[in-house]
Amino acid sequence: MSETEETITRAPVRPDSPTFADLGVRAETVEALAAAGITRAFAIQEYALPIALRGTDLIGQAPTGTGKTLGFGVPLLQRVFAPGEGSDGVPQALVIVPTRELGLQVAKDIATAGKTRGVRVLPIYGGVAYEPQVEALRAGVEILVSTPGRLMDLAKQKKLRLDRVHALVLDEADRMLDLGFLDDVEKILAMLPEDRQTMLFSATMPDPIVTLARRFLRHPVTIHAGHTAETGPSPLTKQLAYRTHPMNKVEVVARILQSHARGLTMIFTRTKRAADRVAEDLDFRGFATAAVHGDLGQGARERALRAFRAGKIDVLVATDVAARGLDVSGVTHVINYDCPEDPDTYTHRIGRTGRAGASGVAVTFVDWEDMPRWRLIDKSLGLEMPEPPETYHTSPCLYTDLDIPSDVGGTLPTAERTRAGLAAEVEEDLNPKTRGRRRAEGAGRSRSPRRRASGDGGGGGTAAHAGAPARAGEGPTPRAPPTAPGGGAGGGGPPPRPTPRRPRRPMRLPPRRAFAVAGAPARWWPATRQRSHPPPSRSTPHPSRRPPTKPRRRSRAGVAAGGPPPPSALRTRGEAPSAGGSTRARRRGLRPQCAAGRTEVPWVN
Repeated sequence: MSETEETITRAPVRPDSPTFADLGVRAETVEALAAAGITRAFAIQEYALPIALRGTDLIGQAPTGTGKTLGFGVPLLQRVFAPGEGSDGVPQALVIVPTRELGLQVAKDIATAGKTRGVRVLPIYGGVAYEPQVEALRAGVEILVSTPGRLMDLAKQKKLRLDRVHALVLDEADRMLDLGFLDDVEKILAMLPEDRQTMLFSATMPDPIVTLARRFLRHPVTIHAGHTAETGPSPLTKQLAYRTHPMNKVEVVARILQSHARGLTMIFTRTKRAADRVAEDLDFRGFATAAVHGDLGQGARERALRAFRAGKIDVLVATDVAARGLDVSGVTHVINYDCPEDPDTYTHRIGRTGRAGASGVAVTFVDWEDMPRWRLIDKSLGLEMPEPPETYHTSPCLYTDLDIPSDVGGTLPTAERTRAGLAAEVEEDLNPKTRGRRRAEGAGRSRSPRRRASGDGGGGGTAAHAGAPARAGEGPTPRAPPTAPGGGAGGGGPPPRPTPRRPRRPMRLPPRRAFAVAGAPARWWPATRQRSHPPPSRSTPHPSRRPPTKPRRRSRAGVAAGGPPPPSALRTRGEAPSAGGSTRARRRGLRPQCAAGRTEVPWVN
């Protein structure tokens, strides 16, 4: 509530702006808004409320930070029944948002406006356990704020009823298109009753969003409300662009964070890895910093956002996932660490500052390779900065444009480090039941039988590993005999039973067969290379595969030196080859054959 009051008191509301009571809002809702410090409507609310309260389909095109949430939240509260008015707990209104952070923010604002009547608003999103959300649905809810993925999961599991929804809101529809949720949105729209009111709000209207509106909206009324007709940035935001070198960006950011009258600051990067790197560099330099991107869990993201809203940290490094729906009061500076991809991304990034009529500063770093993209953004939005000046952390224009003291350095002085930091914020356990079940399952698992034995108090030593080899020069360690119960130096019970060791399987070798000739040594051959029948008894060599070991070749020098001569040297002309085969056949890996007139020895295993 304090954040809303601070935002409204700083917002320059026109004196002739109508009040919510003048626009036909229920007295209970007007009372709840007045308790939060909201009495008069902004431009988008002034135009949208009279049309939406009549039940007409609506298309609202307005930039971020102009109060679109109450523009559709108040009509939803007007159409639903509170628990004391006959509600049975089935959802009556549905709001679809692209991100979890935006869903939490929308649910908080609508719950604030319906606090007097006791309207129950439930945000559901992925990344957390199903059980708490299912229990909340069973307890009853009137307005449901959900992301497309978790909504479809609960609907497929029959945990959610959508047949009573008579009011639907698509918030940030262009962002859903960018994230690839458009197909899921069409499936959700097919689940809802046809007799309903549909309101679509978006900062930009690309062609797929226009096609979606023509298909599912019935005679909608389009409202353009914002800063300009093209929904450009707020005129109260001071926009600056510098051409910087990638290796000097952190030094420039460190100087900007020490400028006068700087409040909360958001830094946008293009990748998740860059967000982590920048956050670590700034934290090393003494700034209270945290990172928010898609790789973090839901608990870590909410922890960083709570610390940022509470002022425990004053620098939030984020990707484009946090560029929508983060309505944080007190954001004075936005730094585009990487050049945005298109004009829409640029508009949504710098829309985090200058919200609700407040002023702000937006600084964009443009690299040399990003110049063509920046020229398109500048031409599309009319920024009149097609050629940003080349700037480093020592450039005088940086200090004069952003009111930075000339004596600051690259690190924050110790005396100025007054923030509590991210460590002061406790991360909530968003999945208590699942984690408890995992612990119980882990405790019930049996340990592996192969573990290292440890000596006890009565063993008198330390037991060695069952399979460990003995040290050099030592014999195998004998196993200590079992101690009688109650014995031992320690006075305890019997020693622990040794862990049984699984016997090692012997290595099986293929069986070998022998083929021998009477009067000749047998030659061994693997069975895998042996035929099923013995070779024919012929004088010619029988071709076969090479044996596993090649016979060693002897040279003529060995014969001259007195060594045994080869068999071929002992044969005379016309004599049949010996039982072992010729030398050439042995070199080729051929089987030995029988000589003529000799008996064969049968095959043996």
